[in-house]
Amino acid sequence: MLYPDLFKSLEKARWNMAEDVPWALFDASLLSDEQARTIKYNAITEWAALPATEMFLRDNRHDSDFSAFMSIWFYEEQKHSLVMMEYLRRFHPDLAPTEAELHAVRFEFDPAPPYETLMLHFCGEVRLTQWYRRAAEWHTEPVIKHIYDLLSRDEARHGGAYLKFMKRAIERAGNEARAAFAKIGMLMASPKRAGKPMHPTNLHVNEALFPNDTVQSRLPDPEWLEHWLDEQIRFDDECERRVTGGILRNLSSLFDQTFETVQDLNRYRKSIAVAAAV
Repeated sequence: MLYPDLFKSLEKARWNMAEDVPWALFDASLLSDEQARTIKYNAITEWAALPATEMFLRDNRHDSDFSAFMSIWFYEEQKHSLVMMEYLRRFHPDLAPTEAELHAVRFEFDPAPPYETLMLHFCGEVRLTQWYRRAAEWHTEPVIKHIYDLLSRDEARHGGAYLKFMKRAIERAGNEARAAFAKIGMLMASPKRAGKPMHPTNLHVNEALFPNDTVQSRLPDPEWLEHWLDEQIRFDDECERRVTGGILRNLSSLFDQTFETVQDLNRYRKSIAVAAAV
């Protein structure tokens, strides 16, 4: 089982909201209304770990080890939402999310193949690590800069935990798992082909609710993510290359291959899809 060791390692790295956030360093002159509003939207988006956890538990009833790990992931992701809400409650209470705004992002996700979903969320953690690093750089107020640094480190650790489950999946399912991971890796490493930033929170997940079946579509401002990335934290091509590079490096290690480019991964995806179908 992976859960016991993951619990120990993540427990050692866990930060305390009361003791590890330097609340006393807050400087009101360095927080704009524009910046505070983005904190609100990220707090609501992180709340969507709730329906994601419900999805994971439903679709992984066969896997008690992974389901137990969800207790850690869910706790830490909800704490991300909570620490941002606490920041707003203390320093910009008019922008603190309402319970109705939080509940709006709790909706049912359609069932999906577990391996594809696992890879999707691994890539989501890789991307969110980089988004939060940029957010920490963009913000000028020291407390929220520190908070985003804490969140970024958490997301990186979560990605590492998902990777362990991906390695185990390959040991158990071989090419079936490789094919699923390569397919989703191609999608998540090629955002320009999709025309939007690729993250679980802005992908369609409930056909019956389309087009209002993404987490982002249920926010008070559904257009905020692109504006945050393009105009505020300036997540440019160089930042995007770091995301793609992270996905390719991890898949290279996972598959014992060398992927320098997305095209390399695509060629592997095609070959493994044929092998998996045999």
